Amino acid sequence: MQASFFPLICGYLKKDISLQEKMNYCQRFTELGNLFKQGADCRLPETKTSIRFFSFGSTLCSGETLPADCHIEENYSFEYPVFTPCGKQKQDKAILLLHGLNERNWTKYLTWAEYLCSNTGKPVILFPIAFHINRSPLSWSTPRALSSLLNCRRNKYTDDRSISFANVALSERISQNPERFYLSGRQTCADLTSLYEEIKTGKHPLFTEGTHIDIFAYSIGAFLSQVALMANPKGLFADTRLFMFCGGSIFRSMHGVSRSIMDRAAFEKLYNYYVYTFGMEPIAKWFRDKAFDAFFQMILPERFQTQRESFFERIGEKIRGIVLAQDVVIPYHGVQEALGVKNTKERIELLDFPYPYSHENPFPVNLKDVSSVDRSFMNVFSQAAGFLE
Repeated sequence: MQASFFPLICGYLKKDISLQEKMNYCQRFTELGNLFKQGADCRLPETKTSIRFFSFGSTLCSGETLPADCHIEENYSFEYPVFTPCGKQKQDKAILLLHGLNERNWTKYLTWAEYLCSNTGKPVILFPIAFHINRSPLSWSTPRALSSLLNCRRNKYTDDRSISFANVALSERISQNPERFYLSGRQTCADLTSLYEEIKTGKHPLFTEGTHIDIFAYSIGAFLSQVALMANPKGLFADTRLFMFCGGSIFRSMHGVSRSIMDRAAFEKLYNYYVYTFGMEPIAKWFRDKAFDAFFQMILPERFQTQRESFFERIGEKIRGIVLAQDVVIPYHGVQEALGVKNTKERIELLDFPYPYSHENPFPVNLKDVSSVDRSFMNVFSQAAGFLE
């Protein structure tokens, strides 16, 4: 364990012990999965937490989105859930939770959000990335609707065993236009800017003017957060703290081939485009602004290395994170390439769990040794709550 985490853990040791005696992650995962219904407010009396839904309208389209994607209505008008402590009407602090790539529901994140909310006393906003969760058509996650597309990709890429119902929609979209990865992130960054403005100006019904917002980010959500902090649109992210879990890598070292994320053919198309082509097109394809520059700096480790590492060193106290030793999607060395070796050593902890896990499923609920999963979950999220409290 890195030395920088000792004060954090010692300060919350007493609280963590009592919570660990009560916490059953696997059981709570199932309970929340049964309770949660998209768009339906509810109360969770066990942790004195409520889930409330709020509407959001995204306006970014013309010139910033592929024409075919402008017609996906779910991406532009949707609801997002907020876990909030019961009782207090208006809040002055918040945690934004950002998810991973190719997620189609909030199931994995419900227990995470509830824990962070009940142990920090702050509302936790689960905001969907563009074209993910409920910002995507149901047909993208319905096996019957995907059968034809799945068979086409299997016939086209006969040796690719990573093709699956879960990843075929994203894989096909990326194969058609790898630009979607950047455009989706750009739209999400613009949406988060609007959300930050709504909250900080007191226009959001849940928050007071001047509310402080921090971020808990997982996987590609961490990459998006790094870009947002670097770009800092309208100065809104200047005081944001960021806790990254299974995230933080430079793009070139990410390995997104997974039956839960994207197939090998799609990932190779994505990788080759951003490593060798993006930003180098012979014509001015992209609007160059701070968001573009921040994204561009996060592609290759040697590109603008001094500027990138200096930035993360400068805001180092505002960043903490945990990376898993057996995570092949977001490897520890990729985080070192993004943040710099020294900063990574001081801010990011490398953990390993005593059971079979993966990047996509760090806390499996179908193991016999549920106590090990409970302890691992507590280890990660007690540190996250301690940092973000």
